Amino acid sequence: MGQDNRDKKVRRVVIAGGGTAGWMVAAGLSKTLGKLLDIKLIESDEIGTVGVGEATIPTLMNFHHLLDINEQEFMAATQATFKLGISFENWRDLKQDYIHSFGLTGTDHWTAGFQHFWMKGRERGLAGDYGDYCLELKAAQANKFAHLPRNGMNYAYHLDASAYARYLRKFSEGYGVQRIEGKIVEVKQHADGGDIRSIRLDSGTEIEGDLFIDCTGFRGMLIGQTMGVEYDDWSHWLYCDSAVAVQTASTGPAVPLTRSIARESGWQWRIPLQSRVGNGLVFSSRYMDDEQAIACLTANIEGEPLMKPRVIKFKPGQRRQVWKGNCVAIGLASGFLEPIESTSIHLIQRGIIRLMQMFPSDGICQSDVDEYNKQANTEIEHIRDFIILHYHVTNRQDTPFWRDCRSMAIPASLQHRIDLFRETGRVFRVPNELFAENSWIQVMLGQGIMPKRHHQTADLMGDEELAHFLGSISARIEKTVMQLPQHQEYVERFCRAPSQ
Repeated sequence: MGQDNRDKKVRRVVIAGGGTAGWMVAAGLSKTLGKLLDIKLIESDEIGTVGVGEATIPTLMNFHHLLDINEQEFMAATQATFKLGISFENWRDLKQDYIHSFGLTGTDHWTAGFQHFWMKGRERGLAGDYGDYCLELKAAQANKFAHLPRNGMNYAYHLDASAYARYLRKFSEGYGVQRIEGKIVEVKQHADGGDIRSIRLDSGTEIEGDLFIDCTGFRGMLIGQTMGVEYDDWSHWLYCDSAVAVQTASTGPAVPLTRSIARESGWQWRIPLQSRVGNGLVFSSRYMDDEQAIACLTANIEGEPLMKPRVIKFKPGQRRQVWKGNCVAIGLASGFLEPIESTSIHLIQRGIIRLMQMFPSDGICQSDVDEYNKQANTEIEHIRDFIILHYHVTNRQDTPFWRDCRSMAIPASLQHRIDLFRETGRVFRVPNELFAENSWIQVMLGQGIMPKRHHQTADLMGDEELAHFLGSISARIEKTVMQLPQHQEYVERFCRAPSQ
């Protein structure tokens, strides 16, 4: 970092790149700090955005609360539907499915999680499926949804990512963000070769700034090409490095689930919006070429294609630093895992909130930079482990891809979690980790790990008491689900898009 910039107040923020990441950054900064900052966003109409991620997780609502975004207005503008979880089909083995839902399952005791009482119930022939004790999961299976009192239903959204960027652009411009059209042709650094001084566009315009946010996608034009931050490649754990995407016309009511269907060398997504369905195949180029992937996806879609299939290449991994000097990378420029658990928008949001918490108004402080990088690194590593779990713990041996996933070496941090759950049924959440205990339990059980023993607290309940405890939870859920409206009907009533 240049000496002359260390104590320089940050007033001019330049966001390089639009899309979901760029406009989420613009919205977050302009709403919270807009009166103190001059915010410019550089975007080229000629450069398309990836726009693959159309499924979100419940944390997006925290971001919307911060921005005071009206849910009905946002959902109508982005053709959104509700999402209660992800249906994993053929992951554990062919024709074996499970749901990773957003809800809590059962009732925990202070000494032990609900899974221990459920395991005891299974042993005694008193319990149903683990999912029978989760409201969101049962509602998703019945294709039902409603907002419940006291936030009684955990949910997220399926949305049109391009429409979301347009929505946030309008929002941000209302708080003073200036959009500048143009292609970036050069990123200029200060004379000492450290911090970024300005960005030159193809029109010849030069835009100076104090803080630069890199939202240029996989290219990482600022953080990588200019600041020289290297990228850690995680493809030895995450084999999928490509995706092919296509949109199709809706053929039936929208369901409140993202479908994730495991295929021979990857998996297919199906994401229902109000007027269309987003489809894609995430695959490994080591086991399948682009033509085979397009053929596989085309053979497994429903409804008329609304566009030609489009192939996207990516490298799973992360930047060694996401903040260096006066450059912060957010979105794909900072790293990317893959869309299996819909974490991409969440990581954008976390990057923004972290930046707002540590915003360098009075000058960039290295200890802030170090803390920001440490938190970002820890967060993505936890998500990485959770994603690897889906591939590694499987009974599938029908193709080379799945056999290799089963036999690969995995991070020690993940191996410990698997061993702990298999031996004891216990799951402990790491501080500030995205996925809570119930997510790990649902996926580990779903992928085929059944713990060898349960906590002794569950043994204190006799059969009658345990049957009543489990039965009262499932009966309460069943009663609630019966009273819920159909998801499609609720969406049409609550947030129907204007074009409908």
